[in-house]
Amino acid sequence: MIVQQEFLKKIKDFGLNSYEAKIWTALLSRGVATAGELSDISNVPRSRSYDILESLEKKGFIVMKLGKPIKYIAVPPEEVVDRVKKRVHEETTQTLGAMDELKDSDVLKELTHLHNTGIDTISPEDLTGSVKGQGNIYDHLNLMIKEAEQSIILVTSAEGLNRKGQALMRQIKKAHERGVRIQVAAPLNKDNKKTTEDLQKYADIRDVKDLKARFAIIDNNQILFMLADDEEIHPSYDVGVWVNTQLFADALAQLFELAWKELKVKV
Repeated sequence: MIVQQEFLKKIKDFGLNSYEAKIWTALLSRGVATAGELSDISNVPRSRSYDILESLEKKGFIVMKLGKPIKYIAVPPEEVVDRVKKRVHEETTQTLGAMDELKDSDVLKELTHLHNTGIDTISPEDLTGSVKGQGNIYDHLNLMIKEAEQSIILVTSAEGLNRKGQALMRQIKKAHERGVRIQVAAPLNKDNKKTTEDLQKYADIRDVKDLKARFAIIDNNQILFMLADDEEIHPSYDVGVWVNTQLFADALAQLFELAWKELKVKV
């Protein structure tokens, strides 16, 4: 049985690996089959098929039929969706509960102490790193904004303003309430007008035309800058470089202030 690779990739959203997806779709096409038959149909090595079938059974995708030879029955896809949804919900609830318990535990206090002790012995040039994927970049930006005490500078693209508004608004609001000065520069247009109006409650926003730059400066100490044009790269492949350097950050912030004075104020 030939199954298109794109179709198999979508099936992985059920939480299956490649072999599991092939075996399951093979069984769906037959309804009932032995491990050997499924191995032949799906082109999965027979030595692996038994482990894979056992895994699928535990996940609730198939049922083992009593009798000899041992055969397997496919669970209807609609039922599988309900089972996967239930399992994910239970696992998420369990994980969130464990995180809540960890938050107030002595373990976290010891880990925090260990981290703070380690930070004291690290030189500034070691506090650099790359952040891959747009989701991870925004997670790191949220952390930087959360720790901001004096100033936040954000420079982004027109569409990037919408994304940052959605991803960072909560922490930007909290930073504003702490008295942090927040400056945002981006190309402003009708597509990001709503985001601009929302951000204006907490930040000073100015219009910058024809500048393809994306970076953040926090407290004139930390910098996060993106390496690629967000219009030309897939979000999964976006990369940011984080640098903790007061000398460079302070110099870049001063250059930004010179340009800031020339930018059009958003009314």
